[in-house]
Amino acid sequence: MNYRSFGNTELNVSEVGFGAWAIGGPAMAGTIPIGWGPADTTQSLKALKEAADRGINFFDTADFYGLGRSEELIGKAFSNDPSIMVASKVGHRLSKNKNIIVDYSEQYILRACEGSLRRLKRECIDYYQLHTAKVSDLKDGGCVKAMEALKKKGLIRYWGVSLNTFLPEPEAEYIFNNHLGSGLQVVLNTLNQKAVPIIEKAGRLGYGIIARMPFQFGLLTGKYTVNSSFEENDHRSFRLKKSILLRILPELDPFFEMSRAYGVPPATLALSFILNIPGVSTVIPGIKNTEQARANTPDMCSITEKDLKVLKKLYIRKFDTLLEFLENEEKPNS
Repeated sequence: MNYRSFGNTELNVSEVGFGAWAIGGPAMAGTIPIGWGPADTTQSLKALKEAADRGINFFDTADFYGLGRSEELIGKAFSNDPSIMVASKVGHRLSKNKNIIVDYSEQYILRACEGSLRRLKRECIDYYQLHTAKVSDLKDGGCVKAMEALKKKGLIRYWGVSLNTFLPEPEAEYIFNNHLGSGLQVVLNTLNQKAVPIIEKAGRLGYGIIARMPFQFGLLTGKYTVNSSFEENDHRSFRLKKSILLRILPELDPFFEMSRAYGVPPATLALSFILNIPGVSTVIPGIKNTEQARANTPDMCSITEKDLKVLKKLYIRKFDTLLEFLENEEKPNS
């Protein structure tokens, strides 16, 4: 495992981290699935340990993943182990009617952080993130005040923002212009390269970058066909519905052909591409079991400059136009 500096912070993170959304198990917001279907507790704990044994020291979670279950598992596996760095997120919660509420109020963030620390069994969260906060939330100032207060109290070391999937630019520019936080989390994969200019600017300004969704919910792993389907308690049931599989999978043939040419699984090529983007600190594939912990910590392939340009041109010529389709289709009951 290789390690990289997280921007200008003191954090030295594994270039592959552990995306802990899936181990949260099934969770619902009303009728909307907000998890990845069933997750076995024993397997999840083994996956966390296996990942650490393979050199992963950066674990990304959120209080909303499994409605706290993901944090609880990380706490059970590692507690206050100083060799393990934990990033969590705040800002989403459920109403009494089980509907999703976005809450970036100062009072809520302070209270939510206490809950996360308790579940994680830690005295301090290494990197705390506002979970897709908007410019209006940042301008309001309560969330920024809360994060700075938590940092001053020693309850978090650093903080940042996890940016929106399809329109990350407004919040990124506001953060840069107002010198807020220490890092950003962005969607980055071969199919969605919208955040590359943000990453380049973040690198110049000393921000750490977490790259999430390296496989675009599994589309880039080569495991799915147009006939793949998912349980109703799995968010992929609407994010990877048949209309999306029919439209997107054929467009990915050049990517899969390149992985065959390199003699590596598509997932390895996907991770390697991301780690070749200057400014990326760590990439966080979702890991649910020991097999995935091993598969997602491979020896990365050395992609030639020519092939990097091919993958970037695929985005410009093909994939960028697919993102609007994905944004419209990736909705429950649409």
